[in-house]
Amino acid sequence: MQRHTPIGFRMRNGKIYVEEEKAKVVRKVFVDYLSGLSTYAIAKELTAKGFPNANNRPSWNHGSVGKILENIKYLGDEMYPQMIETEIFEQVQNRRQEQRKKLGRVMQPNSMNNQSSFSGRLWCGECGEVFRKYIENSGKPAEKSKWKCKHYIYKNRVHCICGVITDEQIKEVFTLAVNKIIKTPSLLQKKQKETPKCYSPEFRKLDQKIKDIEADEQFSSKELATMIFQRAALLYQTAQVHDYEHHTKNIMQALSGREQQTEFNEELFLQTVKKLVIYKDGRVEIEFINGLIVHETYRKGDKYASS
Repeated sequence: MQRHTPIGFRMRNGKIYVEEEKAKVVRKVFVDYLSGLSTYAIAKELTAKGFPNANNRPSWNHGSVGKILENIKYLGDEMYPQMIETEIFEQVQNRRQEQRKKLGRVMQPNSMNNQSSFSGRLWCGECGEVFRKYIENSGKPAEKSKWKCKHYIYKNRVHCICGVITDEQIKEVFTLAVNKIIKTPSLLQKKQKETPKCYSPEFRKLDQKIKDIEADEQFSSKELATMIFQRAALLYQTAQVHDYEHHTKNIMQALSGREQQTEFNEELFLQTVKKLVIYKDGRVEIEFINGLIVHETYRKGDKYASS
């Protein structure tokens, strides 16, 4: 999610415009990178010349330069005017991918063909961010994959000390957790405390506004679509409380007739697990789809808190 207006843009009266002085810096970053300069070299030059960054400070690092180079807002959309030509943007992305391959450090792409069963299900217990998969020594005999907190490195510094975890360690803790349930099915009957279903004031107010607009038949389709999405999000917050019985039944069906598991079962994982919360000391909370949380600690054969 875009938390701030990207450097080079400014919002005025609800509309986003190109801020030409800072846009020159953005264009310079793209041109310099295509000319062969590294993100480190670009950052060093911008700092030396006193160009202000997104926070209006003359301080740059390779991370802030990289964010500019990968920000698709510069291609333009329904809100942002185009600042960088499509051809230039694509050339930059190609060069960045080539550089990652040369360094042997490739972040696992979020394409369906490469999507891991664990993607989107691993969360950091220290800072709350999602874990991402990274490949080291990609394409080489020593290739190795690890999961790290998204904010492990942030603004060119170690930001989150949660460390790393491997596929094998994830498989191990899940297998231990699911075997506990197979051994003691009554664990599933420990119903989590529910809150009564009720629509929030925000939902009721927005729902009525949508109905009023539709009744008048005078509305912007874009505005209405935005409000409908907002209403759906509010409804989801209410609805997610709790299909406890339904989800518990699904877990019981998935485990029916199964004996103690001796190896990781991917299908069972996808059917039963909502998320795993990972802590720096090796603790893992496995939350199943019905809200049941099982606590495990994995073996530290691979040092967890270091990469």
